[in-house]
Amino acid sequence: MKKILKYVIVDIIQNKIVLIYTFLLLLISLSVFNLESNSAKGLLSLLNIILILVPLISIIFSTIYIYNSSEFIELLVSQPVKRKSIWLSLFGGLAASLSLAFFIGAGIPILLYHADATGITMILTGLFLTIIFVSIALLAAGITRDKARGIGLSILLWLYFSLIFDALVLFFLFQFQDYPLERAMVFFSFLNPIDLGRVQILLQMDISALMGYTGAIFREFFGNQVGVALSFFGLFVWVVIPLFISLRKFDKKDL
Repeated sequence: MKKILKYVIVDIIQNKIVLIYTFLLLLISLSVFNLESNSAKGLLSLLNIILILVPLISIIFSTIYIYNSSEFIELLVSQPVKRKSIWLSLFGGLAASLSLAFFIGAGIPILLYHADATGITMILTGLFLTIIFVSIALLAAGITRDKARGIGLSILLWLYFSLIFDALVLFFLFQFQDYPLERAMVFFSFLNPIDLGRVQILLQMDISALMGYTGAIFREFFGNQVGVALSFFGLFVWVVIPLFISLRKFDKKDL
């Protein structure tokens, strides 16, 4: 398992797409902080970029990598290696490589310009989102053997978590605006890792108006410490569940 993991990490780190992603993220991060006179404003601007760009790159790149590695995976399956070890090695390699790219591209600038609790929370949230969408990508790749469908499914999932989910929540709010929805909104917050990531960071800031409705309710009900702890737990669950389902599918898959 260690050899497979090492091979995957080295292979991904040398990938041009990952290098471009790292450089682009670094360029954006430095530009945002240098354009803003207040580092807190720069952090807020960077937040919106991270919540969109990081999940997109993580899920699309991971999905394509899995499909492009199909022959390599088939070769490994033919060897006396457990399928569980192969799949977890692929997940670990993708998660570690993309997390490293995120840390270099966004984590280091954040530490340089805003190394406080909020900055640390943003780095941890970005790392969690990276790992979560790698996990979701493995699930998408495990559902269908067709590369085009798999990539399409990944894009659809990203669109759902980035845009469609919030639209559905707003529609729900307008339809049931006469009813108390506070508990329901807290529940809905856990159904979207990007929302949880947003809550993670904005709970550290005293900016409830910018948190969106779900984040504001989350803050009102749970407060800073409890809310952050619950958000981290929710993000961890989002890593485990898609990975577990994809692992079960890969274990039973006829290659």
